Amino acid sequence: MSKLKEKQKQLVERVGVAHEREGLPPAVARILGLLLVADETEHTFEEIQAELGLSKSAVSNALNFLLMSKSIEYITRPGDRKRYFRSALHIWPDHLSVKLKGMLEIKAVLSEILAQRTADTEEFNLHFAELIDFMGFMNSEIPKLIDQWKASRK
Repeated sequence: MSKLKEKQKQLVERVGVAHEREGLPPAVARILGLLLVADETEHTFEEIQAELGLSKSAVSNALNFLLMSKSIEYITRPGDRKRYFRSALHIWPDHLSVKLKGMLEIKAVLSEILAQRTADTEEFNLHFAELIDFMGFMNSEIPKLIDQWKASRK
């Protein structure tokens, strides 16, 4: 039997749809939604499966994906062999730093691509250069924004 209230079920679905629009698979998206919306912040594999009505393989694959991407983590409890999965919201600054590092790597590759492109596609190359420039701008400004946000919370 579901522990979620009807409003919570709707929110899980809305979160899931939003994450799907960002490219995540449906099971991954719904598990993220569940871990954010449910009153209980930690869920076993079986609880996730029952709450979302997903197959064992769908839950297993989704949890592995989420663990690898560091979007979730698990804990164990003394005397209990089960793993309890929970959102890894507390590491969002680290997660953002990893994303920024990845963006810098992509920016470097895009810069190499632009350098070897033909001059015959001037308009395309201009848009390409703007994207690369904006990626550099974001990479320099986002850390400043985080620092400003932290200072505003003191």
